[in-house]
Amino acid sequence: MVGAGNDFIVIDNRTNINLKKIAAAMCSRSTGIGADGLLVLDKSKTADYKMRIINSDGSEAEMCGNGARCMAAYIARTKSAKKREFSMETLAGRILAKINGKLIEVQLSDPQKYQADISLTINGQPIKVNYIDTGVPHTIVYVDGLKNINVETIGKTIRWHKHFTPRGTNVDFAEQIKTDLVEVRTFERGVEGETRACGTGSVATAIVTYLTVNPHIITKNNAVMNVLTASKEILKVTFDLHNSQVTNVRLTGSATFIARGEYYV
Repeated sequence: MVGAGNDFIVIDNRTNINLKKIAAAMCSRSTGIGADGLLVLDKSKTADYKMRIINSDGSEAEMCGNGARCMAAYIARTKSAKKREFSMETLAGRILAKINGKLIEVQLSDPQKYQADISLTINGQPIKVNYIDTGVPHTIVYVDGLKNINVETIGKTIRWHKHFTPRGTNVDFAEQIKTDLVEVRTFERGVEGETRACGTGSVATAIVTYLTVNPHIITKNNAVMNVLTASKEILKVTFDLHNSQVTNVRLTGSATFIARGEYYV
């Protein structure tokens, strides 16, 4: 499946396989199927469904926005979900998914630990970055000339910077296009490279950009920021502001079925 350029292999859980080993094997683009990550549907005691996210390097992620949208579409198609809205348990908490035709909306957990204007030294140069946790940690770097940025090199340096130990961080390079549109390229932790989109990174960039552009707004319902991803799909991010606290975060975009088949373990 593909969500805004992020590609995933989606399976139902099998208790007799090592998910981390099989994710690394299946996600290999030279010897496997090839994907950014493996999404595993499981049973939940606290929600309608449970989603596990295994990165292509075998590590397990707390949350994945585009993956959540793909899993929601998978559930709607294969599990005959009786509700247009249902809940999914993740390591980042319980999230809600809503099916609206070809568009999938997921309501994510409230962001945490927002920090603006963090000073770092990268390759001997001082830079300012912003940090926010949208289920997974994200560092946002605003740049001029986004297409010319060496995302792999600079992203890897920031991803492993001592300031973000021990979890590390995803790195989003952003350039504002219009008042309600920001373009982003993301170096993803776990994939250890640039991906064509990142849902939680889009959410992180959208929230930080909105707060930066609108410092005077402390309370607002249904704030909107659109995010242009590297795949050229635009994701819509909406949220509420109450006394400068961000809640009710929603991410909307497409989720596409590419193929169905068998993988030999």
